[in-house]
Amino acid sequence: MLFNSFGFIMFFLIVMALYFTLDFKYRWLLLLISSYYFYMSWNRIFIVLIIFSTLVDYSVALKMGETENKRERKNYLIVSLVVNLGLLFIFKYTLFFNESLSRAFSFFNVTYPIPTAFNIVLPMGISFYTFQTLSYTIDVYRGRIKPEKHLGIFALYVSFFPQLVAGPIERSDKLLPQFFEKHKFEFDRVLSGLKQVLLGFFKKVVIADRAAVVVNEIYNNPYNYEGLYFLIATFLFAFQIFCDFSGYSDIAIGTARILGINLMTNFKRPYFAKSIKDFWRRWHISLSTWFKDYLYIPLGGSRVAVPKFLFNVFITFLISGLWHGANWNFVIWGAIHGIYQIIGYLTIPIRKSIIKRLKINKNNFCFKVMQSGFTFVLVGFSWIFFRANTFTEAKFIINNFFNNWVLWFDLNYLYEILTNLGVTLWYIIVLVSAILLLIVIEWLSRIESLDKRLLKSNLVVRWSFYYMLLIIVITMGVFYDASEFIYFQF
Repeated sequence: MLFNSFGFIMFFLIVMALYFTLDFKYRWLLLLISSYYFYMSWNRIFIVLIIFSTLVDYSVALKMGETENKRERKNYLIVSLVVNLGLLFIFKYTLFFNESLSRAFSFFNVTYPIPTAFNIVLPMGISFYTFQTLSYTIDVYRGRIKPEKHLGIFALYVSFFPQLVAGPIERSDKLLPQFFEKHKFEFDRVLSGLKQVLLGFFKKVVIADRAAVVVNEIYNNPYNYEGLYFLIATFLFAFQIFCDFSGYSDIAIGTARILGINLMTNFKRPYFAKSIKDFWRRWHISLSTWFKDYLYIPLGGSRVAVPKFLFNVFITFLISGLWHGANWNFVIWGAIHGIYQIIGYLTIPIRKSIIKRLKINKNNFCFKVMQSGFTFVLVGFSWIFFRANTFTEAKFIINNFFNNWVLWFDLNYLYEILTNLGVTLWYIIVLVSAILLLIVIEWLSRIESLDKRLLKSNLVVRWSFYYMLLIIVITMGVFYDASEFIYFQF
């Protein structure tokens, strides 16, 4: 069941009506049943994995809460780690490691005994709910939180449908207590949630799904194109993946808010970031903070010798890349961001010296625009590996990126490219206009959220904006071929 479908809208309206009608003590059960139904609408059998993971982590957390013995607590934590990461490895990485080993054996002319011609279905959202429940058991082990004794409420924490398959990855100390609170129907809160859902739909069906048509055509057939085609496709993919994922997060946060549940902000205008480090403070925040708290800091963080610190940074991003997908392209993508961070750290003295010598005011608007522009280019380059189907294709795209660049200023050549993209000129105009509108929205919300900013404006202006957005979604949105969200595959 996709967020961008009529089926989900009907499903949520029914859940919302029942939620505010039912007595408070039965609401958790309604949400749990609804969450399981939501997930089973994709594939029934894989609900078994969620239930199994839930029961294991619920049990080991209770056991850890019953003893002060560090060795016993550690053994229970190991059970949780082995079960959850084991399931993740089996379903997500078995084929990847099997094929990688096969190639390694082949390189040394050694016969590989295990066949590679088999398929394993990847359970939707397994990386997200696995990391969410792991954060719970690790926090119980560390003594940060007490184990949850209500099995139903804990099961709901693991499977809460708005953020089940693509986050945000919520921490138990923030989400669990909210399921015990009594949430009344509050018009302003519901309206605020609906506004965020509307913004999410705008990002997904007007920008992401429109951009996908061009991006998929070029990136799925790279040997048919060159030069400016790759620039256009890469630029559009940068907005496709942002609008696809942040659009999902907006819909998740908005639907949860309608029910009285507050989820964490997952994106904060990442393409306005002034450095790669700043970018990762703004992009997929729930995952970035997860890796920081449960991998980077345990490795030693920055409170170690410089070489070890740089290694910690690199290995964190390398694993982050692998988390995104069982493909060497994702590993390379993560490695690129790790290298960016290392170079950024090592060049701090040089950059400070240049700024001082040139007497550059770091608060200057033009300087900030240049920083954001340069960061966007670096991120855009890394997206090539993220989107390309294979490393060979990614290398081909990079090698042919600037072919015929002298023609980029030829209007006839530009017209030829637009007509060869397989979409109409009106399609391109709508897409570009929507991206520009999004940039304006992101810019206006840099100090405070768009909703809060509009609440301070004239009533006519405020509602004109939301009605305009609604009309754009209804008339310009891509609904005829509802596509999955990109991060569902992770």
